[in-house]
Amino acid sequence: MTQGRALVCLPTYEERDNLEPILRAILEAAPSVEVLVIDDNSPDGTGALADAFAARDPRVHVLHRAGKEGLGRAYLAGFAWALERGYDLVLEMDADFSHDPRYLPALLARAADADLVLGSRYVPGGGTVNWGLGRKIISRGGSLYARTILGVRVRDLTGGFKCFRREVLEAIDLPSVECSGYAFQIELTYRALRRGFRVAEIPIVFADRRVGQSKMSRRIVLEAIRKVWAIRFSAFARSEPRPGLPPAV
Repeated sequence: MTQGRALVCLPTYEERDNLEPILRAILEAAPSVEVLVIDDNSPDGTGALADAFAARDPRVHVLHRAGKEGLGRAYLAGFAWALERGYDLVLEMDADFSHDPRYLPALLARAADADLVLGSRYVPGGGTVNWGLGRKIISRGGSLYARTILGVRVRDLTGGFKCFRREVLEAIDLPSVECSGYAFQIELTYRALRRGFRVAEIPIVFADRRVGQSKMSRRIVLEAIRKVWAIRFSAFARSEPRPGLPPAV
């Protein structure tokens, strides 16, 4: 499979201190990629800073949105932007360095023989740092719970460091995606599996954000766990045959 053009979708909200360092790190780790900063009208001026960076580097683009609607809606806007402009690979990652840009080459390389590549904390070689016991239990338990309810073998369903081939995004009916918060990641991977796409996991080490306060909370994770049932019995799930879900590769 040919690789083609790759775009990293980078949602931001009040990430002024992280923005320039993460953009530099992305472009250093994977010089051939382009980056779309999707800013939700950050009051700290993140969007203006992104514009200034884009003016200096043609690999960086900026999509301004009117306000916060949830991480999932920001990604969907970025995906639509990427598909309209003919990108072949579309990646998700956080702007706070919890997703280390050094893994970008491995994600891109694995996409040569997989349709969706997940940066996974829960395969051999993956892990987390600076997490308390409670957060580890909630995260691992949430992934196990979602895997069990949905009947899939993917180890890290809740992770947000991903690389999609454009064919996946075109096939999973993005306008009908229901979740917009943490469960968004579960829903997208599940939809890809239901469509028969090959999903691969590569190990990553996930670290807490370097600057600022984490946006993750127990409430957000527990809400996602409740939404797993909505995903399992969604119209999309009912419309696709359940037998023969492809295993993770």
